[in-house]
Amino acid sequence: MTFFRKIVIVGLACLLSQAVWAVKIDTVETYSASMKKSIKAVVITPDTYDGSREFPVVYLLHGYGDSYNGWVKKAPFMREAADLYQAIIVCPDGGFSSWYWDSPLDPTMRYETYVSNELVSWVDGKYKTIKSRAGRGITGLSMGGHGALYLALKHQDVFGVAGSMSGGVDIRPFPNNWDMAKRLGKYAEAPENWEKNTVINMLHLLTPNSLALIIDCGSEDFFYRVNNNLHEKLAERNIPHDYISRPGGHNWPYWNSAVSYQLLFMKQYFDKQKSK
Repeated sequence: MTFFRKIVIVGLACLLSQAVWAVKIDTVETYSASMKKSIKAVVITPDTYDGSREFPVVYLLHGYGDSYNGWVKKAPFMREAADLYQAIIVCPDGGFSSWYWDSPLDPTMRYETYVSNELVSWVDGKYKTIKSRAGRGITGLSMGGHGALYLALKHQDVFGVAGSMSGGVDIRPFPNNWDMAKRLGKYAEAPENWEKNTVINMLHLLTPNSLALIIDCGSEDFFYRVNNNLHEKLAERNIPHDYISRPGGHNWPYWNSAVSYQLLFMKQYFDKQKSK
């Protein structure tokens, strides 16, 4: 058992002894001016949320083929998480296959703008939030893991902490998969779109400690190799990050466990920012 996993277990035990599960789960409609449409999201607020103090926000992104309510439906832990970690959790709809890019081909797919700008502004306007990167985190699974790191690296003024679970952190080995060619063009015809929009090629945007990072991928996952490559490249650049790999595949049993590591890491980041 790694030291970080021991810390997680001890931390969870302490928090569980104090928590009472009375979160509020709302489905809201937001408007994207860039895509000219309404988009749904789930917003989970802790029992202690009464508008009297500001809370940090974690944006939790779904994977390919899923939707805004995927996390709540498939991860029972989410009904406890907002209380446990004392944060507002926002699960936006990222489209069936947006990959959270502003597609250079399809103007109806501007999910980078939506999540990092329009949605954040809407949440900060409707809820009592910490309105700075010190109180904002983003993570997700699979397509959403890619999306979380992609958005955080490009918008470090918005997000202070980011994570990924089983993320597609290097898209280039999968040129025929998951509708990515519909968003970027075929790899053989538009390689520049793939090269500049894959997370592993964006590390030049980071400096040590500019962004708190946690990356998790199961050792039997088809994305394991690209996640391990990302970990090694971050280490080469002396970029601090937490990297977790446990036995497991690309599935909900793994993500139900992984999300607790992500949220604890983010709570520790938020607490550290408050103490500064």
